Amino acid sequence: GGTAHAFYLGVEGSVPAIPGMKPPLHALCVAPFGIDEGAQAQPCPNAFGLVVGESVRFRFFRSSTRRQDAVGTLLSTWDPGELSELPSLEAVLPAEGRTPGEVVTVRLQSRVTEVGTLEVEALPQGDDKPWRLTFDVRGP
Repeated sequence: GGTAHAFYLGVEGSVPAIPGMKPPLHALCVAPFGIDEGAQAQPCPNAFGLVVGESVRFRFFRSSTRRQDAVGTLLSTWDPGELSELPSLEAVLPAEGRTPGEVVTVRLQSRVTEVGTLEVEALPQGDDKPWRLTFDVRGP
């Protein structure tokens, strides 16, 4: 059983801002190939900054060929056809006591639900409530 794909979130590389140039896009594995529905993946070892209180676009990818990638694998390059982009998700992560526009350090943890969605939780440091993003991963 398990999923027929590995799933990735697009994350921007941390480079100095250059006017007119987009930062490089990396793909972070958040759910490995073959994860069972209802199972929770290991928390991602990498920490990331998320902007709260403002609209943020999350790019989402899947791969049926990269079967060896574990949670936390960060791809800076990939071959054409290795990853396919799925519909992105726009969301406003509630500031909840923080300043809108503040960057919060989080770790990501995902789980595949029984109804075929991938839930990615952004776990802030400390005991703050996590933010949850839900992607539909069923389909062709």
